[in-house]
Amino acid sequence: MVATAAPASAGGWSPARHNLVDPQVDVSLEFPVRPIRPFLSAAWLVFACVLTTAPARAQQPDTATLLTTQAEAMKAFSMIDGVWRGSATVMQPDGSRLNLIQTERIGPLLGGSVKVIEGRGYDEAGKVRFNALGIVSYNGSTKEYSLHSQAQGYVGDFLFRPTGDGYSWEIPIGAAILRYNAVVKDGELYEVGDRIVAGREPQRVFEMRLKRIGDSDWPAAGAVAPK
Repeated sequence: MVATAAPASAGGWSPARHNLVDPQVDVSLEFPVRPIRPFLSAAWLVFACVLTTAPARAQQPDTATLLTTQAEAMKAFSMIDGVWRGSATVMQPDGSRLNLIQTERIGPLLGGSVKVIEGRGYDEAGKVRFNALGIVSYNGSTKEYSLHSQAQGYVGDFLFRPTGDGYSWEIPIGAAILRYNAVVKDGELYEVGDRIVAGREPQRVFEMRLKRIGDSDWPAAGAVAPK
């Protein structure tokens, strides 16, 4: 969902989508990145209080309305909730193919207003080769979904679109576009990624086929109680 693919993740989003095998891999074709900055809960709380107490120049929706709108919009991705396992194939910069055992866990948070995705790609020895986190959210003002992706020290934000039976998203890279399309049907999540360059045939750089293996209360479960 974030998940991730060459270089890309969903959620359907796999860290494999970012094509970050190890620090030695050429990532010159990766998406633009920026330093990762910490998110401070206390700072956001102060910010929210300022918004709700300061005089408004224009009428603003209240928090409950915003969250309800976002949670309703996020139902478009309810089919990807749960725990998934299967295979992923990633084209590396040298043209070789890397085969992985891919797992993903996906669930709602913040009252269902966001979707959180963690993807892990394992090699044949069981070693984690990719690990990535994706957060899908909805902006009621722009009527758009976005995927915030963090993987292997890289971070990016991309438009994320529901397609009725899955989702699609893109990563612009210079003159090329990495386009990912996923279909969820009968307990299977199938996602492919193609490198698109004008005047050329699309090049398949990522393919993932996962089976849903169960429900999950992640990430909402395990919250810290007040006492």
